[in-house]
Amino acid sequence: MAQNSNKQGKTLGFNATRILLAAFFLVSVIIPVVALAARLVEPGALAVFSTPSFGAAVSNSIISAFIGMVLSVVLALAAALCLTRANVKHREVWVILLTLPMLIPSIAHGMGLVYLFGSSGIITTFLGLDWSIYGMQGIVMGALLYAFPPAFLMLYDALRYENCQVYDAADIMGIPKISQFFRITVPFMTKPLISAMFASFTLIVTDYGVPIMVGGKSTTLSVLMYQEVIGRLNFDAGIAVGIVLLIPAIAAFIADLLTSSDGNLGFSVYPKRIEKNAGRDVLSYVILVVLALFLASPLVAFAIVAFVVKYPINMTFTLANIDRAMVFGMASYLINSLIIAVAVSIIGSALSWIAAYVSARTPGRFGKALHLACITTMAIPGIVLGLTYMMFFKGSVIYGTIGILVLVNLVHFFASPYLMARNALGKLDSSLESVGQTLGVPRVRMILDVLLPQTKETIVEMAGFYFVNCMVTISAVAFLANVSHMPLALLISDFDTQMLVECAALVSIVIFITNVVAKILFALIKKFALHKEATTA
Repeated sequence: MAQNSNKQGKTLGFNATRILLAAFFLVSVIIPVVALAARLVEPGALAVFSTPSFGAAVSNSIISAFIGMVLSVVLALAAALCLTRANVKHREVWVILLTLPMLIPSIAHGMGLVYLFGSSGIITTFLGLDWSIYGMQGIVMGALLYAFPPAFLMLYDALRYENCQVYDAADIMGIPKISQFFRITVPFMTKPLISAMFASFTLIVTDYGVPIMVGGKSTTLSVLMYQEVIGRLNFDAGIAVGIVLLIPAIAAFIADLLTSSDGNLGFSVYPKRIEKNAGRDVLSYVILVVLALFLASPLVAFAIVAFVVKYPINMTFTLANIDRAMVFGMASYLINSLIIAVAVSIIGSALSWIAAYVSARTPGRFGKALHLACITTMAIPGIVLGLTYMMFFKGSVIYGTIGILVLVNLVHFFASPYLMARNALGKLDSSLESVGQTLGVPRVRMILDVLLPQTKETIVEMAGFYFVNCMVTISAVAFLANVSHMPLALLISDFDTQMLVECAALVSIVIFITNVVAKILFALIKKFALHKEATTA
């Protein structure tokens, strides 16, 4: 009798967890998005589709996103091939250098390009160039800075886990290298390339940070949405543009679902033997150096501009900009960002892990439905999610507080940490729970004593992902932040609007340094966890 009572209690607790997860996604994702879509029938929302500005914004968005996508994916594939198919030393260092732009907000990318290539830019002045960064060319350059790192990581990861025995067989058969590339590498990379292309296109078309800084008269959909909501308080028009921005994101989501597979899981990965070839290695180093210099150039510009008296009039070194930024509240906004990032890292990692456990370790329709709900967050751009929350939660107890900033960031970045946890849990023996139940071990003890220790490295990576992205995001919080709870990244545009470009550059440097320190701390935590596991084994 007591055993049945305990079993019923455990089942009740697990069912309560599932109900809470379902309620969370209903309130935070499904109902707000449906409510936003329902407002599309408003006359003011439909009217925006017939305006010339909307047509121009659609055209500019498609053109810039397509060109940026092609450049990002092609260069990302080239960089990934250089690191996996050539004798390049210190690969880990190159990966860090090629992903540095991920540590600063997208608006900072555009601002860095202005410092470098504007009418009084560092490079244009030094070389005497008569060239404008503003317009489509600026958007594409900024898009490359923004979209290259994620595309590179996707393709590099795919190439690292390619089983390369087939290349040895091709060498024995005398098949030329160029034929091997098109007949072996390209077919293997088809799905990762499609995923990278859709991801890059969506990132570019839904970002407003870069085009608002360097777009000039070339207005994109995301900028048009921002202008309608913030500048004109035309919420109906903003909703209409937001719904349109969902289309490429949903298309990318569907494409990712169709192309995702287990890949080589279950097969041993045979590393490729890299033959000596001096010409190939030199070319690889040249490509990597050029890419690294381009990607790091905005950071170099920030380091210069942040410590001059008045850019570009007086380039004398000074530390006075630190005091100026502090007067405008940089320290308090940094604290806001840290509070948001830490809260989202802790709450988000816990919630992502629990959701991954329920979907991966419990069979049935609920697990599949929960999995779909978790990854659906990938299909909602940050700027659309922010507008959705502004319309849905307005007047609620959470609106206007730091809590809504925590919630919107948690939902915005939920999918990737969730998939990390789900993949990690999926690699563990699926019969552990059954064995534990047979032996009378409670589910909670199985989670605490077995599953959590086995996935602690992944949990650290999840927390790091949440933290860094919360520090750099602007799109998800632009419509929700107020003066008292504004995150630091939004201060960049405020300083730029007030022509305090030196302070704006300083804020970008502070965000970059904060993320670097955070990455180091998370790496040390992960190393400590590995060391502790090795000593107790």
